[in-house]
Amino acid sequence: MKFIGRTAELNRLKKEFASDEMRMALIYGRRRVGKSELIKEAIKESEIKSIYYECKQVTEASNVQSICDVISEAFGLPKLGYSSIEDLINYVFTLSENENLIFVLDEYPYLRENVKGLDSIIQSLVDKYRDSAKLKFVILGSYVDIMKSLIEHSNPLFGRVDLVIDLKQMDYFESAQFYPDMSDKDKVRIYSVFGGIPYFNRLIDDSKSVKENIIDLIASPGARLENEVSMYLNAEISKIVNANEVFYALSKGASRYSDILSQSHVSSGPTMVDVLDKLIKMEVVEKTAPINDEDNKKKAGYYICDNLSLFYYRYIFKYSSQLQIMDSDIFYDKYIADDFEKSYVPHKFEEVCKQYLIRQNRLGKITPVIEKIGKYYYDDPKTHTNGEFDVVTLDEKGYVFYEVKFRKKKISREVIEEEIHQVQATGLKRV
Repeated sequence: MKFIGRTAELNRLKKEFASDEMRMALIYGRRRVGKSELIKEAIKESEIKSIYYECKQVTEASNVQSICDVISEAFGLPKLGYSSIEDLINYVFTLSENENLIFVLDEYPYLRENVKGLDSIIQSLVDKYRDSAKLKFVILGSYVDIMKSLIEHSNPLFGRVDLVIDLKQMDYFESAQFYPDMSDKDKVRIYSVFGGIPYFNRLIDDSKSVKENIIDLIASPGARLENEVSMYLNAEISKIVNANEVFYALSKGASRYSDILSQSHVSSGPTMVDVLDKLIKMEVVEKTAPINDEDNKKKAGYYICDNLSLFYYRYIFKYSSQLQIMDSDIFYDKYIADDFEKSYVPHKFEEVCKQYLIRQNRLGKITPVIEKIGKYYYDDPKTHTNGEFDVVTLDEKGYVFYEVKFRKKKISREVIEEEIHQVQATGLKRV
């Protein structure tokens, strides 16, 4: 299957691989985001001899034996008899003293939890062979907290990692390449559900309708991704009940901390803070403040930034009992169709438009260059009301307000006049 996107990350890896010196790279990101496929594609394009191993939740001895088998096969060697990971990695370093070699430990946290002091062992070996080996040592992992800790000052590996890639979800531009035969409008609809996770996007059948894909993949009993969100949360969070409560409140539109706390059944404020903190670290929830008042905690809001999670809690989790006993087409038409088209997709389309502006800005196609992008909050003292604009940029000349619509009807003159009135209510001078 064709590899899609990740051009910048591939170029960074290929640059490291092209070096004749010992290099160490660390790649992390949430499950299904495409870390393994990225490194495999980089290896494929580099044409350098490689050892790739996906660590397992087994003993050190079992992992070591499996790595030995991979090395023997890659180099055409007799069966290796190493029993400790330190001796084995030391051997890999020696192999790279005469030629460039890529060594990948995928899902590194699994190996780390069963080998005491593994970070220190690797640090010692990296220091020992830094000037003599040509090894390109790559560590991957899905447990973001653990992977981030590897580059903290207190960790033995601090200062030894030459390249760090925090692999995020793809944006709409890259994601839409997975379903090229869909119309532009349907691409936006599909992206609003499945987001930028390559694993999900490879499952999209662009010969089918948006409705058919949603039903096949998540909105029917036994669907391929029906339990994907809950499985991901269960793997990272011990008390899933609290996470469900927070997600459900967020999916209904609550964004302020006080509103989330009052609309959920989370027992206490400290518990709520802990849950939100974990969800943010998992990159499924984000905390944002308006770009014109970033330090105002009262105006900051929490939002589900993972599309599949938002769709799941808004439609599937909420109506899970009905889903199990109803025809899937009827379920979709009754509980999803109308709100999806009139509210859900238009809201996610705002995100797509922000991504477009960011892409154009990075390409140097927007002048003056955008320095900030986000929401803009204002108070109107005349009417004693407040409001919020969802897509606003800031450059050296000031703020630029964008009105984003995803609808079948053309925008009327009345709507335009209302938007102008709202901008005037901010009190900003027009340039």
